[in-house]
Amino acid sequence: MGLPLRATRASCVRGLIAGAAVTLLLTALGCQQTDGGQRPPGTRSTPAQSSAHTTATSARSPSAVPPHRTAASAPPRTIPSVRDFTPASGPGWRPGDDSRVVADLKGPLADEARMIAAELGLRTTSGPARRGDLSLALAPKVSGGGEAYTLKVAGGRARITGPADAGVFYGTRTVKQALRSGGRLPEGVIHDRPGRAQRGLNLDIARKFFSVGWIEARMREMADLKLNQLALHFSDDQGFRIQSTSHPEIVSSQHLTKDQVRQIVALGQRLHITVIPEIDSPGHLGAVIRAHPQLQLRNAGGTTFQGSVDISNPAAARIVDDLMREYAPLFPGRWWHLGADEYLALTVKDPQASFPGLAAAAKRKYGPSARVQDLVTGWLNDRARLARQLGKRPKAWNDGFFAGGVVKPAKNIEVEYWTGRLKETARPPLEYLKEGRKVVNLNDSFLYYVLGEPGGFTYPTGERIYEDWSPAILRGSTPIADKSLTGPDRILGARLAIWGDRPEAQTPVQVAQGIRLPLAALAQRVWDPGKPPLSWSGFTRLAERLGV
Repeated sequence: MGLPLRATRASCVRGLIAGAAVTLLLTALGCQQTDGGQRPPGTRSTPAQSSAHTTATSARSPSAVPPHRTAASAPPRTIPSVRDFTPASGPGWRPGDDSRVVADLKGPLADEARMIAAELGLRTTSGPARRGDLSLALAPKVSGGGEAYTLKVAGGRARITGPADAGVFYGTRTVKQALRSGGRLPEGVIHDRPGRAQRGLNLDIARKFFSVGWIEARMREMADLKLNQLALHFSDDQGFRIQSTSHPEIVSSQHLTKDQVRQIVALGQRLHITVIPEIDSPGHLGAVIRAHPQLQLRNAGGTTFQGSVDISNPAAARIVDDLMREYAPLFPGRWWHLGADEYLALTVKDPQASFPGLAAAAKRKYGPSARVQDLVTGWLNDRARLARQLGKRPKAWNDGFFAGGVVKPAKNIEVEYWTGRLKETARPPLEYLKEGRKVVNLNDSFLYYVLGEPGGFTYPTGERIYEDWSPAILRGSTPIADKSLTGPDRILGARLAIWGDRPEAQTPVQVAQGIRLPLAALAQRVWDPGKPPLSWSGFTRLAERLGV
């Protein structure tokens, strides 16, 4: 994605000059832009004021702009689009033979400097910047949070500043994309920041195993789209996919070693992507049950329920807690996903009659009014408590939160809202928001890429996400009407989710291609809260040009 790592300064310049020559030829022939024009100086980049330039126009290099021209620049074409751009008159910036990436190479931005330098074929240096350079620096007073950045192009140089290294890194992604889409950075100032804090991809490696190389390739694509989370669902009925020393008996033959996980996590740290582990329980534990059949949930008639453990048996909790303690150091990020969805004991008409052992355990632990639902909620709260003790912020799927019980789900568990289709017990998202809970959007109608399309699922399209979805649409296609409940402090963000229900339905290559535009569209919608500035056709053309 972006300029190839092997690109040299000379090759970059040759390509840009060629683009400029094409521009001049098209201009002489009277070719017109098809996606809009430029904006007046000093205005914000808005959907009504700016749209895509043709490849030829955006490829004009500074050397092709006559010195006497004073026309204001247009915003760079990137995915996601930049949120605020103040244009200025001038040739902009592009790397030349003497250009450098300037930063404190012993400081916190050393990795960011070396990465963008390698991508642009430049050398790095410390010290003062000069004309032609791209410089990176921390600026604690820049507003917008740790992922915000300012990119200023003036006087033949470009400078990225931000309050933290993550924001500066995202500024380098803008540089990389702007050079690829238009051949230069436009003169002016970009102030950019994300609309939502959590943005990313959910990957099921339990049902369909994906290699380290495949995962790392997706992470590099995600980073260029300014996405910051990769959630790994690595335990399910079909497999348990990470090496374990506490319970090696449950691990599938095809799995990631701990060293491979460390490799993935280390790449994530360089790309500012947090890797979030998920051990789903008390359902979806078929891999554990195969090694420990005594934990299998059975009803009063002896019928088994796939993947669900008997939570009245203390051994079930011990195994899950052992695994959480083992893996916590492996995943140094702030979150832990507890799963908690689809516990099959609660899908029957009368759980108390069907599972008298669970009903009795609920009464013993929580009093005479307690039901099976309360025992399940207590399981969730116990795992959430352990997650917090391990220094993690707990998450759980929305269908693990129940209303009206003796035991209430802990308030500080983030709700990952996905369900609503064919689920009689699914509570509408408005209930969670009115309870004061923080929610992450994984709307299964828009954001679920389920292999084989079982149960009425269809593969999501980038166009539908781009045109019809927003973070406020948590279920179905209707947004939450009360905007006071849908701001970035309440709906924290969104992820696209890949689920391997029918693992042979697509190859890893097909999956990568299938999620390409949906992931790009999601990145646009969670970064910039406004109406996308390009038409869908313009967006797809830009995605092709950028290689995302």
